[in-house]
Amino acid sequence: MNAVITRTRFSVLDRSRTREGHPPAEALRDTVSLAREAEALGYHRFWVSEHHGVPGVAGSAPAVLAAAVAAATRTIRVGTGGVMLPNHQPLVVAEQFGVLEALFPGRIDMGLGRSVGFTDGVRKALGRDKDDAEDFAAQLGELLGWFEGTSPTGVHARPAEGLRVPPFVLAMGEGARTAARAGLPMVIGDLRGRDRMLRGIDQYRSQFRPSPWASEPYVVISGTVAVAETPQAAQRLLVPEAWAMAYARTHGTFPPLAPAQEVLARAMTAKERDFYASGLAGHLAGTADQVAQELETVLKETGADEVLVTTSTYDRTALLDSLRRLAGLFAPRG
Repeated sequence: MNAVITRTRFSVLDRSRTREGHPPAEALRDTVSLAREAEALGYHRFWVSEHHGVPGVAGSAPAVLAAAVAAATRTIRVGTGGVMLPNHQPLVVAEQFGVLEALFPGRIDMGLGRSVGFTDGVRKALGRDKDDAEDFAAQLGELLGWFEGTSPTGVHARPAEGLRVPPFVLAMGEGARTAARAGLPMVIGDLRGRDRMLRGIDQYRSQFRPSPWASEPYVVISGTVAVAETPQAAQRLLVPEAWAMAYARTHGTFPPLAPAQEVLARAMTAKERDFYASGLAGHLAGTADQVAQELETVLKETGADEVLVTTSTYDRTALLDSLRRLAGLFAPRG
């Protein structure tokens, strides 16, 4: 048994990816169902994401979806990976998470990102522009203030004020410094950009200032992990998402996931093939033994406290099997 892996927490982020031939509502129900399975397998948290106006993603309202997940589970922590704070008024986010924490006490996490709507059209529809992401640290401070009751407005966020909902910062680039200065746990991805990830973690740890929310640094590394009976089967799990990314990069729109066999039979242009190959590379994929070896290396390199698994694929049975095999590494049964 690998001591480094067994003392690390493992969690799941599901992006509610839509699939060819299946309605968006099914993707949301799949997310709720997967949360139940993750809980039974011993995963620590289950998070949902926020995407606006993206054809291939059904998860556009993370607080609403988190409520459905929390209602369908009993013990697993539930949260967001993340709510994109520049898209929202901090008071409204505080109220949403206050309601979640009041309904499901001690189980709610608040993962927060600094991205703002993906396209000009989405930003316009949200009433935001690119520059709003520059105010992330201030928005974060305002949000935490609603929980602490320190807003200078004289307004009180109910039922949020006085509740403890653990905040996490999704750290891409500038996010590591923001997390460190605010004294908050940090989620950093992805596993394919190992050097960049290590630089971000070093920066976070060296600049961390203890806060009422966290007395010491807490690092969650995130990325795709695929475990199967053979290396080929694990690689097959990666195919639908790799093609979706390649298609998005070459056609400007993000499609629903296609079955692996359909992608593998497709004739691709040279440009599509390059993006597709790049989408398949660098993930933690293979048999349980192979993934255990890779995980041991990355956990020793990063000193991470937790791994957030973000795997998306068309075949939900194979995805669940992958999560089950991974759980066998950190929580072996029998």
